[in-house]
Amino acid sequence: MNWKFSERAENAKTSEIRELLKISGAPGWISLAGGYPDPALIPCEQLAEIAKEVVVNQGRKSLQYGATEGVLPLRETLLRIEAEGNANNLELDNVIVTTGSQQGLDLLAKIFLNPGDKIIVEAPSYLGALQAFSFYGAKFITVPLDENGIKTDLLRKKLKRNRKVKFIYLVPTFHNPAGGTLSLERRKETLELSQEFEIPVIEDDPYSKIRFEGNNLPSLLSIAGTEQVIKLGTFSKIISGGFRLGWMVGAKELIKKAVLAKQSSDLCSPALTQYLADEFIKKGLMEDYLKVVKREYRKRRDTMIQALEKHCSKRAKWTKPEGGLFVWVETPGIDTDKLFEKAKEKKVAYVPGSAFYPYREDRCHMRLNFSLPSCYEVEEGISRLGELLSVA
Repeated sequence: MNWKFSERAENAKTSEIRELLKISGAPGWISLAGGYPDPALIPCEQLAEIAKEVVVNQGRKSLQYGATEGVLPLRETLLRIEAEGNANNLELDNVIVTTGSQQGLDLLAKIFLNPGDKIIVEAPSYLGALQAFSFYGAKFITVPLDENGIKTDLLRKKLKRNRKVKFIYLVPTFHNPAGGTLSLERRKETLELSQEFEIPVIEDDPYSKIRFEGNNLPSLLSIAGTEQVIKLGTFSKIISGGFRLGWMVGAKELIKKAVLAKQSSDLCSPALTQYLADEFIKKGLMEDYLKVVKREYRKRRDTMIQALEKHCSKRAKWTKPEGGLFVWVETPGIDTDKLFEKAKEKKVAYVPGSAFYPYREDRCHMRLNFSLPSCYEVEEGISRLGELLSVA
């Protein structure tokens, strides 16, 4: 059969992280590559009890198609969650439940992008977002970041030179992959530029509730509101990735467009998991779970930092994130794409930094995950990488 695929489908590329996970799940491998929460920490018994309650008490609703916007109780709960973060004056029409925040990215790409449209992303940026936007033909304008987030002086220069930018996409808190957090000063500067150039900001926020230390910073949404900011949230890191539930908060006009785009995609997200998530939150179990997560992930982060100091300090430098799931390692003069081929021989996996740049312009970084591997695996994995770096 001569399949006549669209240009969009022909140009689509597989996720490098997904491909890495295929090989790193084999016996003897240590994977520092994925961005998964540790399933051993998920309170399965409590979720099982709630699932039974939901099916018994909400069976007809939870096992039926639901509203595209999401089931009402969960949407009300999401508004309370956002209000706790000082995002006030939100109404039900400002929020839609999505099938993971990845669907939120896809919906925004559908809503905003025509082939060739320009968008601004951080360099590096979240790989899943780059995939979603590139699938719809986006042209990327990259702005470097440092430990305090996107460099707003360079952002202004890029905006002045590119007047037809559709949106600015940011992961401001515990950045994926770089681990850093956009400072309060730069949050305000970014929003001032957004207003000056009349360009909306997409705030992707999967990790802010996984803070180990330091002070909470206001979300971009809480500072500027829905007329400037579209915020994406997800339950993947704070309850379970298997729920495939996220949410989008934005202006009512935008949410209407998202509802139409979602209807053509999946009609609605699963009602059963929406009711389950809502009950899990209302019973206070999500906060209890997050206490465990933050305690355990902090131990693993500290183990990773100590192992890097022990095994890699002569050839690398790295971030120390205050939360989230990742450490971003710089290896001056060492090509981490080429190094990965040798890492496979030692059965240790990481994600080469080039994957997080739309034009693969950087080859001297790697992203390391500390949430999924045990402390022993973190130490052993970094030891193997240290041996490779010492002879690179």
